[in-house]
Amino acid sequence: MSYISSTVRVPDVGAMPQHIAIIMDGNGRWATQRKLPRMAGHTKGVDAVRATVEGCAKRGIGYLTLFAFSSENWRRPRDEVSFLMRLFASVLERETARLDKNGIRLRVVGDLSMFDAGLQPLIQRAEAKTAHNSRMTLTIAANYGGRWDILQAVRQLVGQTAADGRPALVDEASFAQNLALAYAPEPDLFIRTGGERRISNFLLWQLAYTELYFTDIFWPDFDDAALEAALSSYRGRERRFGRASA
Repeated sequence: MSYISSTVRVPDVGAMPQHIAIIMDGNGRWATQRKLPRMAGHTKGVDAVRATVEGCAKRGIGYLTLFAFSSENWRRPRDEVSFLMRLFASVLERETARLDKNGIRLRVVGDLSMFDAGLQPLIQRAEAKTAHNSRMTLTIAANYGGRWDILQAVRQLVGQTAADGRPALVDEASFAQNLALAYAPEPDLFIRTGGERRISNFLLWQLAYTELYFTDIFWPDFDDAALEAALSSYRGRERRFGRASA
């Protein structure tokens, strides 16, 4: 499946979303409430990632995109950023075989040039090892920002020319082909944990007609029951895409 803009045509929708995008928020506050260092919350959050991947796969959801590290997260304390990079590397080393065994393809999107020389090959190997899988595509957005995504798509379009040598046509279809998630349909359901009500520079183009769901549950406590609550909310909505109500 490839990206189709919901402002160009009405996509097919069903009771179960094809694509879920999640901002995994609240790790630090989860830890603080328990008088633990913030890093403990990030570590515990990995369990919630595993449970959510498994929960989506068993429900037949084809695409899951997780916002792991934003382009603004570099503003956090240096020791926390360093810990997150080590944790990312550790998870890639531990979980890639599990993903492959379960038929899940891993893709990582964002400005990966900012990561150190040790992490980049781990990402490349994990993507290559799982590239043949088709049960579900798990996308990790790392050093990703919605504005970055739009700008990098524009830069690619500016450098393209048509067969006759003229500048390439710029429309929604051609633009979407240059986005970081061009291989996936627009998210049907966006989930943010942790009680905040904003999208924080995540998938700005792609979320145009996505159903938004916010929960006060901190990410480390986001379990299968919490996922089902989000899906239940989604099933109760009428997706009109600009049309009149049925």
